Amino acid sequence: MWILWFGVLLCSSSYTMVIPLLPLFLPELGVSDDSVYWWAGIVQSSAFLIGAVMAPLWGSLADKYGKRKMVIRAGLSLAIVYSLMAFVQNPWELIGIRMLQGFVGGFVPASMSIVASIAPANRLGSSLGTMQAASMSGSIMGPLLGGLLAHTFGQRQSFVVAGVFLLLATAAVYFFVQEGKTGTASKGVAASSDAAPRKTSMFGDYREALHNKQLLNLLFLLLLFQLSVSMVQPLLTLHIADLQGGVQDAAATAGFVLSLIGIAGILASPQWGRIGEKQGYVRVLIFCLIAAGCVISTQYFVHQLWLFTVVQFGFGLFLAGIVPVINTLVVQSTDSSFRGRSFGMTTSANQLGQLLGPLIGGGMGMFLGIQWLFVTTGTLLVTTGIVVALGSAIRQVPRAKAGYSD
Repeated sequence: MWILWFGVLLCSSSYTMVIPLLPLFLPELGVSDDSVYWWAGIVQSSAFLIGAVMAPLWGSLADKYGKRKMVIRAGLSLAIVYSLMAFVQNPWELIGIRMLQGFVGGFVPASMSIVASIAPANRLGSSLGTMQAASMSGSIMGPLLGGLLAHTFGQRQSFVVAGVFLLLATAAVYFFVQEGKTGTASKGVAASSDAAPRKTSMFGDYREALHNKQLLNLLFLLLLFQLSVSMVQPLLTLHIADLQGGVQDAAATAGFVLSLIGIAGILASPQWGRIGEKQGYVRVLIFCLIAAGCVISTQYFVHQLWLFTVVQFGFGLFLAGIVPVINTLVVQSTDSSFRGRSFGMTTSANQLGQLLGPLIGGGMGMFLGIQWLFVTTGTLLVTTGIVVALGSAIRQVPRAKAGYSD
């Protein structure tokens, strides 16, 4: 798990070195100030258009041929894609590279799937929370390094370094990670039976998911959550530039501010997982959704950079509990032989949300301003938390029925 933690750390670092700062790269590619919000949304969404379609396929192949192989495939492919970004000359080429990124992705969900397959049943929440902390740790390193490199050498250099990071992550998995087989897990480890993984088609996987009401509701919840959060993300660097009074050194400032969400995630993700193990994952999910929505809504009233930074840190503390809890509930709701495909579907839900969110946010940003985006995001999160609290669609799955051998 710790080797995969290191791999996810480097993978997330490479992503956040590049993607959050892309809006500041657009003027260099000839995008005017009048249309930069719209282009930022398109660039952010383009990778997820392809990724949402491909994620279930990669998940199915992970179950069939091995999750470790999918991690290595994704790592090598993404290293090449990030390096290619250094050579783009116009926004259309950048969109093409982002779509290629969406096509070959899958490093993090395949790594999560391996951890979910080997984690002891009574440590599942904290294990996935720890892996989420790796992703959050990368979101600290990435913006800081990306902002520093962009300030010192130009943004194109940060793309190449991101590719190198992914090569290191892939090498760590290749040399040090050995994937266990389904049904060979030791006592107290998540596994369903000694039967071999079922061979199904992608359409068969979708049919199985449609008959699993709990899984379907969790996927929809994840889609709505990512849509809400990603409406704001592509415009944060531009908003930070406005708060500090100009674009000079904005990449370095944005890197520092965005890294604080990662620090909050490192502190909070494992703790939310442990609280979920004791108090119930659904309770943690409801609390984090409502609290995160309330905190992000207060950004409407914030006009100072230092206060914006404090609120973002608080937002990150509650944000850190949502995705790992949903992932834990997904694991509890599916058989271990379906584990790779279930994580592929969660990735697809993430990608769809991250596809629609920036497009909606980019359009709203042009006409209403980013302040109202904060309110919209907060309202959606709070409403989602209330719906989960009042309904019975999302429930805690008893451990005896969750596909574990205790």
